Amino acid sequence: MRSTRRLGLLGGTFDPVHLGHLDAAGAARAAMGLDEVWFVPSHAPPHRPTHPLASAFHRFALVALAVNGDRSHRACDLELDREGPSYTLDTLRALRARGWEPSQLFFILGADAMAEIATWHGFPDVLDAAHFVVIARPGVTLDEAVARTPALAGRLHDGRHGAPDGPDTRVILVEAVTREVSSTMIRARRAARQPIDDLVPAPVARHIDTHQLYEAAGGLHGSTTVG
Repeated sequence: MRSTRRLGLLGGTFDPVHLGHLDAAGAARAAMGLDEVWFVPSHAPPHRPTHPLASAFHRFALVALAVNGDRSHRACDLELDREGPSYTLDTLRALRARGWEPSQLFFILGADAMAEIATWHGFPDVLDAAHFVVIARPGVTLDEAVARTPALAGRLHDGRHGAPDGPDTRVILVEAVTREVSSTMIRARRAARQPIDDLVPAPVARHIDTHQLYEAAGGLHGSTTVG
């Protein structure tokens, strides 16, 4: 029986959070035996050309509503409290300062984001700050993501074997079925006055509707880490 805790981290703009995010978190938690998954909305996404359409307040509220009732999931404001670009490396270092070891941290991302990881701030040092759990996503297979990141070949770990042993961090590949939904799709539907009930949890849909979020045509721009 293991004695150390395992913390999953799902970062992103969450503009808005959707069922694909929850699918990815659930897949990572099941494959790695995670104790918790923290959803970490970014303050200023460094890879996004435009600012989030919804305010930090609304994006955090949407995440909190999405995970409410699941004690293994939690909304985390770590990046919202920090000014400047929301670099993953800074977030992982902040958790290290709180006592978490890199081998206890499992940063969750989609295969589409993994294919671009060489452009991240602090690469390749960021890979030493946590395990990276790569979830298959509609449109980008794990094989395609691996082919686009040959520099990661020595770090790869098959998620079917569970979490790696020892202190060294790995890039863990997890095959999973996640719903084909994206934040861009949701914003486009809202701009077109179409329903989004099949794309987000019901409380999230109600909050978006109550506060009339994403109704302007400008809601078509941007993306999130896993969607």
